[in-house]
Amino acid sequence: MSKKQKALEAELAEKNSDAQDDISQGVIVTEEKTKAKEKDKSKDKGKKEKNKKKKKDKKEKRSFGRRVKETASELKKVTWPTFGEVCKKTGIVIAFVLIFGLFLYGVNYLLGGLVNLLNHGSWF
Repeated sequence: MSKKQKALEAELAEKNSDAQDDISQGVIVTEEKTKAKEKDKSKDKGKKEKNKKKKKDKKEKRSFGRRVKETASELKKVTWPTFGEVCKKTGIVIAFVLIFGLFLYGVNYLLGGLVNLLNHGSWF
C-alpha cells in the first residue's frame, strides 16, 4: 500500500471517528466547527509539506561515506551464486548466442540469395 493510500485511509478513518463521536454524543456539528477543522487541516498540510521538503533535503545531503556504508551493508545481504552455477549459466548463454548467430547467418544467406536471384537471375 502506498503512502498516499495510507494517508487517505487515515484521513477517512479520522473523519469517520469524528462523525461517530458527534453522533454518539448527540451533538450536531455546526458550520463553525467544520470551518475551524478545515482551517486546522490546511495549516497542518502546510506544515507537512514543509517537513517533507526538509526530509528530502536531508536525504539529498547524505555524505559519500554513508552511501558507501549503506551499499556495503546491502551487498552483504546478497546471496552470491557458486562457481559451478556461474560456469553452467555462462555456458548456456554462450550456446544460445552461437545458435542465434547461426540462425541469423542462415537467414542472411537465404535473403541475400533471393535478392541475387531477383536481380541477376542466379543464386550467387
